[in-house]
Amino acid sequence: MATHEQQTQANDARIRLCAGNAEVTIRPDKGCRIGSLVVDGAEILRQGDNFGAFPMVPWCGRTENGRFRNGGVVHQMPQDAGPHAIHGTGRHAAWRQAPGATETTASFYYDLTDPWPYPGRVTQLFELAPEHLTLTMAVETTADSFPAQAGWHPWFRRNLGSGGQDVQLEFTPAWQEERGENHLPTGRRLDPQPGPWDDCFGMPDGVDATLTWPGELRVRVTSPAEWVVVYDEQSEAVCVEPQSGPPNGLNTHPRLVTPIDPLEITTTWAWEQLR
Repeated sequence: MATHEQQTQANDARIRLCAGNAEVTIRPDKGCRIGSLVVDGAEILRQGDNFGAFPMVPWCGRTENGRFRNGGVVHQMPQDAGPHAIHGTGRHAAWRQAPGATETTASFYYDLTDPWPYPGRVTQLFELAPEHLTLTMAVETTADSFPAQAGWHPWFRRNLGSGGQDVQLEFTPAWQEERGENHLPTGRRLDPQPGPWDDCFGMPDGVDATLTWPGELRVRVTSPAEWVVVYDEQSEAVCVEPQSGPPNGLNTHPRLVTPIDPLEITTTWAWEQLR
């Protein structure tokens, strides 16, 4: 049963989870994004309705010209990133909270609808512990099979604002997807190149990336997923995005969601103080 605080916060569409010195604020009305993640008093996510950390579903990154094919049928999505469709529809949806919330766990869902052409349901589970947060997302079909992707787009603050140094990112991908002039992977794999990045990387043993604010905090982002996009071209934040497939993957790496085989993805963010 939801706590009194969670029921109260639901009235203004903010659900808070607390564990030790960590607090997560979830915004189901804003695409079920994490609006805030505070660790020992430090906010580590960029603030604002378009930031925090939002789910990318039922596709991740850009889909070329907003079109994808399922068998012999071509579907058109809204072209909200130049000629492309970006980051799915889940971040624009109002999600509903499922029963059974506690002070440290909560789950939410929304039903796929227009402009997505296939019926289904997306669920997202948040599990907070004093030293980590685990997110799990699942995509199910309620009728025909369809290709889908899922992942997360966290905006980690470049600087925590307490006079410390900017964040340092460490990760060791097996390859980098070459980015074409249309901002989509060309299909050619490169040795990892130096940043700044708005690029997709392959990590076949699972995503493993560490963000370190020297002398303040370290956050390790892990996921069994084999793809990660890193975006650090803005001065305010660094994005490390575990996802089930690469940008334009509905077309190049389709993963079918079927009645007996839903898509599930999980990621854990673990932190430690360096002070």
